[in-house]
Amino acid sequence: MKLQIQPIGNSYSEQAIDLILTIQQKEFNIPITIQDQPDLLQIESFYTEAGGNFWGAFVGNELVGSIALVKFDDRAGAIRKMFVKKEFRGKELNIAQELLEVLISFCRENGIDDLYLGTITVLKAAQRFYERNHFMKIEKGKLPVKFPLMSADDIFYHLNID
Repeated sequence: MKLQIQPIGNSYSEQAIDLILTIQQKEFNIPITIQDQPDLLQIESFYTEAGGNFWGAFVGNELVGSIALVKFDDRAGAIRKMFVKKEFRGKELNIAQELLEVLISFCRENGIDDLYLGTITVLKAAQRFYERNHFMKIEKGKLPVKFPLMSADDIFYHLNID
């Protein structure tokens, strides 16, 4: 299975919504809808035009993973929409790691030094993943003022990219 990671735009909204909502609602029982995430309907204006990006991980023509960067300050960004389909998770394909590395490379090339993210207590594997990648847990009160908070998030991380 050959993995390909590429920036995606509005033409992939439907596939991204299907991937992300299925994981959020069916796998983790998170009571979140597409109405709570209008960014997925306007990927280009929400992510790309603001200086961030949205990437998809494809195996063949199937979208199996995603990660997005919201640039919210001159040198700071927030990781959003980091999801990998259940059957494609794990060290064999290493999709989550590949997605994160693409995002960090983009940050380095675009002068973004600080990455922040929010996640949810139930997503234990996500927390372990970020910690393995040197993200440090921070208190909500220590987030930058412009950090785009998601109402569901209750755990926050920061990574300084040097």
